[in-house]
Amino acid sequence: MPDLHAYLSPSWRDEALQRLQTELTPEKMNKVTTSMSNIYKNCPGGEEMFLFVECQEGKVTRVETGTGEPPKAEFLIIGNYETFSRISRAELGAQKALMTGKLKLKGNLAKALKLAAVSDRLNKVLAQIPTQY
Repeated sequence: MPDLHAYLSPSWRDEALQRLQTELTPEKMNKVTTSMSNIYKNCPGGEEMFLFVECQEGKVTRVETGTGEPPKAEFLIIGNYETFSRISRAELGAQKALMTGKLKLKGNLAKALKLAAVSDRLNKVLAQIPTQY
C-alpha cells in the first residue's frame, strides 16, 4: 500500500505537481494559461488553507499549498474544506459545486465555466494521489 499524503501537505503538493505535469499534456489542458487560488474554510484544526495552481500554455507550472494569503490568481474560489476534498476525490464536479452555491467564485464566471472540463481533468489526476483527508 503506498504511503498516504496528508491533503494539502508539502508532500501532497509535490506529488500533485509531479502527477499533473506528467499526466496532463498541453492538449488535454486546451493550452490554457490561467491560475486559481482555492481558499479552504473550516479545515480540520481550524486554520484556513489554500491550494494554488498555475498553468502556462497548457502546462501546469506551479502548485502551492499553505495557510495565510494565497498567491494572486486569475480566479479565487472559496468553499468549505469538505467541498474541496470531495472535488479532489472526483466525487463532485467543480462546475456543479459552483452552480449550486457550494463554492464562491471571484473572477470571470463565463471563462470559469469554459474551463470546467479542464478543471475536472485536473481533479481526476488529484483523485489518484493516495491521500489522507
